[in-house]
Amino acid sequence: MTEPARGPIRAAGAVVWRGDEVAVVHRPAYDDWTFPKGKLLPGEHVIAAAVREVREETGLTVRLGRSLPPVHYLRKGRVKRVDYWTARAVSGEFVPGSEVDELVWLSVDEARARLTYAWDAGLLRAVTAAPPETTPLLLVRHGSAGSRQEWAGDDDLRPLDDEGECQARTLATVLPAYRPAALLSSPSRRCVQTLPRTGIQLEPLLSEPGYDPDKTAELVRELDGPAAVCSHGKVLPPLVSELGGVRTHLRKGAFAVVHRAGDRVVCVERYSA
Repeated sequence: MTEPARGPIRAAGAVVWRGDEVAVVHRPAYDDWTFPKGKLLPGEHVIAAAVREVREETGLTVRLGRSLPPVHYLRKGRVKRVDYWTARAVSGEFVPGSEVDELVWLSVDEARARLTYAWDAGLLRAVTAAPPETTPLLLVRHGSAGSRQEWAGDDDLRPLDDEGECQARTLATVLPAYRPAALLSSPSRRCVQTLPRTGIQLEPLLSEPGYDPDKTAELVRELDGPAAVCSHGKVLPPLVSELGGVRTHLRKGAFAVVHRAGDRVVCVERYSA
C-alpha cells in the first residue's frame, strides 16, 4: 500500500528593514546566517505566522509590506516552502536566545555577502526590485453568510454563518500584520461582523446599493495610511480596477492587499482567510 502524498512543509518569514539596512540573523544550531522564519502552527494563517516568527526570533514588531517570491528546498527528503514578505521594523529590541543568538543590521551588499544560502540572496534582489516602503490597503470580502435566497429578512441583516465566523477569527489574526489605522465597512451586518468588532466606520458607499464607481474609489484613495475595507463581491472587483490594479475576483472571506507607493499601485496580492 502506497503512503498518501504529503504536501510541503509550510513556513513563513520576512526580510526586515530599517532605513537602508536589513536584519540578518545567526542560528547556532545550523551555524548559518539567514532571514528570520519558521514553521506555521496548526491552523495558523501564513501571514500571521510570518509576523509571529519574526517577533519570536528577533524581538521586533513589524508591519508587513509586499510579498516576495516563495523559497522551496528539500528538508529531510520533503519539500519545504517558505513564504516571505518585506517588513518594516516598528518597535522592539533583539534579545539573544537559543534559536537566534545574533542579529546584525547590514546594507544590502553586506547582507548578500554574509548570507549562507543563495536563495536568500535572491530575496534581496526581489526586495530592491520595487519600493520596500508601500502603504497596504486591505480589501476584504465579507465571510460566508449562508444563502441570500434562503434568508427571509432584510438582506442587510443577514449574519455570518459558522464558516464566516471562522473566517472572521482568522482575519483578526492577519490584520495586525498590516497595522491598519482605519477600518471601513459596508453597513451590512455580514461585513461588519467580518472585521474586528471595534473602531469600524460604516460607509454606505461600500454597500451594494450605495456603490458608486467614482465616489467609492475616491473615498478609498483618500484613506491616509494603512487601512482595511470590507465590502461585497459585486463592489470589490471594480473597486480594485478603479484604484489602478487588475480587476480581481474574491471568494467570500478572501481579501486583496493593494500595495501603493504614493498614487501608484505597486502590486495586488490575494489571500484566503
